[in-house]
Amino acid sequence: MNLLEQINTSKNIKDLSRKELKLLAGQIRERIIDVVSKNGGHLASSLGAVELTLAIHYVFDLPKDTLIWDVGHQSYAHKLITGRNGSFDSLRQYKGISGFSKIKESPYDGFTVGHSSTSISAGLGVCYAKYLNKDNSDVISVIGDGSLTAGLAYEGLNQTGDSKQNLIVILNDNDMSISANVGALSSLLSRTFSAKYLQSMRNRFGMFLKSLPKIGDDIYNIAKRSEESFKTFITPGMLFEAFNFDYFGPIDGHNIDHLIDILKNIKNPKDPILLHVTTVKGKGYGPAEKNPIYFHGVGSFTVDTGKSNKKPNGIPTYTKVFGSQMIKLAKNNKKIVAVTAAMPEGTGLIEFSKMYPDRFFDVGIAEQHAVTFSAGLASKGLKPVIAIYSTFLQRAFDQILHDVCLDAHPVVFAIDRGGIVGEDGPTHHGLFDFAYLRCMPNMTIMAPKDENELVRMMVTAINHDGPIAFRYPRGTGVGIQIEDNPEPLEIGKCEVINQGHDLLIIAIGNSVTEAVKANQLLKEQGIFSTIINARFVKPLDSNLIIEYVKKLKKIIIVEDHVLDGGFGSAVIEMLSDKGVTGFFLKRIGINNRFVEHGPQDVLKKDYEIDYAAIVKAAIQLYGKKIE
Repeated sequence: MNLLEQINTSKNIKDLSRKELKLLAGQIRERIIDVVSKNGGHLASSLGAVELTLAIHYVFDLPKDTLIWDVGHQSYAHKLITGRNGSFDSLRQYKGISGFSKIKESPYDGFTVGHSSTSISAGLGVCYAKYLNKDNSDVISVIGDGSLTAGLAYEGLNQTGDSKQNLIVILNDNDMSISANVGALSSLLSRTFSAKYLQSMRNRFGMFLKSLPKIGDDIYNIAKRSEESFKTFITPGMLFEAFNFDYFGPIDGHNIDHLIDILKNIKNPKDPILLHVTTVKGKGYGPAEKNPIYFHGVGSFTVDTGKSNKKPNGIPTYTKVFGSQMIKLAKNNKKIVAVTAAMPEGTGLIEFSKMYPDRFFDVGIAEQHAVTFSAGLASKGLKPVIAIYSTFLQRAFDQILHDVCLDAHPVVFAIDRGGIVGEDGPTHHGLFDFAYLRCMPNMTIMAPKDENELVRMMVTAINHDGPIAFRYPRGTGVGIQIEDNPEPLEIGKCEVINQGHDLLIIAIGNSVTEAVKANQLLKEQGIFSTIINARFVKPLDSNLIIEYVKKLKKIIIVEDHVLDGGFGSAVIEMLSDKGVTGFFLKRIGINNRFVEHGPQDVLKKDYEIDYAAIVKAAIQLYGKKIE
């Protein structure tokens, strides 16, 4: 009996017995494993949250009640039971369903997510909106233990506790280890303490103590501290009690009976509540349980073995090249330290952390702190290299500007996943970094055309006395040989890689590869191009660019970035400031919109930033074939 095929709404979940819910949990896991093994995705987190998801839908009245997932890595089971089982095979595929919660995708998705630590703040906002609209339905924010390391989460906790809004926060803790005895006792106490009659009795007793003349407040405070001391002895909830949350847990997040019981007890609260559940990442799939880091975000794999289906082509990824070069540079320069924000594997720094543990800092999901921390390191003569994905570095705009650039601290920003990223979609594309960095005084910005140029930029950055960033894409390089002793680049100097008399193509980063491809096709049209590899977004090689603009007149600028404020904008501003006129120009980049999820090559083609778009623009500039 396939229960999953009968589920389209939360109401269908409520019609099931608890025994059927447990059967459904197994079917959901099978479905998730099957699809992710083909499409890739966030497997381990979603497998760990299956029972929790079912319990929430069983107890609460969704979508009238609002459920907000943090990041969305845990949301696959939620998608399957809210009318998306039939389309789940399209997970993360172009024009298919998103790998994250998305308001436009389903009314059951309470908030669009993708970056961590937002669910509490968003949940409180929804609570206030419902209060003002005289809507007394519940709001449930789910957050993982990793996301709780970010300051934003604590800002949300702080205001929520102060506001006394009835937000329910569920902490999905898949990293804490508690003994069986303590866990069992804690579960019992949490289910007992959360009972409505005890919550009401506690409140009435507190009011009675406070009413006693002269000594009432003192006795109440003693009683309150005694209760907190007992709970703290048994449970780790003191922190959340300090934020004025009623804390319950930890409770086994895979015991669906206990989950349902306690969720029923805390439904329709009068004050903020935090329920702490412990889960196992990858639950129900052996390879994911054994290696949850690998299966956090995984490509296609063979279900029986858990082994990747990707066949290595021998070409390293930019991330791997970065990690390898960091080890080489650190060997010869003891001032180099590496900083990352909960991404040692993702940023290629895991081997560095093993070789130089005293010079490696993983600060957790705390990009703002990571940047200011790096500024502190740099202020005392160290050379911090901070590796963060482009989309996550956005969170630290103020810290880069105020704490790094203002005093020109020599912090190196290694910006991974620049440009179109792929299947993770609009929350993860790194399409805004040129724009948000180039407006900052003292900042130097580079982007390599290939993996060898990446290592040259790394040497350049280490030698540079000031803030400097190099931005590189997700995926493999072009397959070029990497020099054993790479030389630094001259700051602000570009490279002419092809000479032609008809057209000037100025490209940056991996767009240079697209320009080279386009050039081959344009030759067949009788159009011969000069190609400039800009290398630097800031400073620009003004003299060389102006020389070729005046000579060739017909210009195409190409970037894997939004057009507004990007590399092309920088070139146009420079030409305008220098009084250069009399040229015809087309820019190729992302128009003012968000890019959906899908394979990188498909997205580049559909959003017209690939070689075909360059060819099209060139022909439009000429209007006809050059004779």
